[in-house]
Amino acid sequence: MSRWSESGVLDRCEHLRRDDDWVADQWSSTRALLLAVDEAGQVSVEHGEVLALPTRRPQGAFEPQRHFLLGLAEGRAVFVEAGETDSMASLRDLMPALDAVDCELVVTAVALVNWHRTSPYCARCGALTVVTEAGLVRHCPACGRYRFPRSDPAIIVAVLDGDDRLLLGHQVVWPAGRVSILAGFVSAGESLEQAVHREVGEESGLRLSAVRYLSSQPWPFPRSLMLGFVARSTGTDVVVDGVEIEHARWFTRAELTAAEESGEVLLPGWASIASLIIASWRAGTLPAPEG
Repeated sequence: MSRWSESGVLDRCEHLRRDDDWVADQWSSTRALLLAVDEAGQVSVEHGEVLALPTRRPQGAFEPQRHFLLGLAEGRAVFVEAGETDSMASLRDLMPALDAVDCELVVTAVALVNWHRTSPYCARCGALTVVTEAGLVRHCPACGRYRFPRSDPAIIVAVLDGDDRLLLGHQVVWPAGRVSILAGFVSAGESLEQAVHREVGEESGLRLSAVRYLSSQPWPFPRSLMLGFVARSTGTDVVVDGVEIEHARWFTRAELTAAEESGEVLLPGWASIASLIIASWRAGTLPAPEG
């Protein structure tokens, strides 16, 4: 379903990264690579005929509080730091130009830097934490608590009616014309399937007869894990909430093509799982919810 369905290509070295000498040796390697992520979540790049990750090597000594090891990619150590270079690009612009290895690197880099930026203090006692294990862990010296990077689960669902039409909605905060399939965060004490039923009901007023899991995608804005579903509605009368979703409508494949070509609608960018799910539906390859 997506590029995230196969085994990861990044060796995150969860045991080796505890060895300070090994990490320092990787930092000093002539093959090591250093990425930068700025406050907007943009990643350092090199501009050529296509966007590419930089070939910038680490300089100076390894600083454990600002340099974080992503892992080994094809035997090469890759680090990231919070900061800027002369050339930066957004993840949305980068992902279509990258192969599976580099795509996993940049998503991990943005997610890890975002986590460190937003988690400097201990959630238990409020003391300033310190980075350990080459960026994978934050430790509180005051109360001894360890914190790890985490992802917030969010569902995203292609809702189909009995005629296989697709429901697309427009969020209040989006530019005119932009539409996508419905999505929302999973609430405390809720299963993924329950979240699908609840979000669809809240945002469109529809009830569902079948729900099927498709695939997932890390989306570090700031730290989401998108879990894709397809679902079948029991009816077609859409009543939007007016708070998150301003309007929504059903599309046949021909209607969506015409609306896109005329500029009436703007679909999600290629980098998102929403785009992949919509493309699969348009191609007739999206699994049936009842499967």
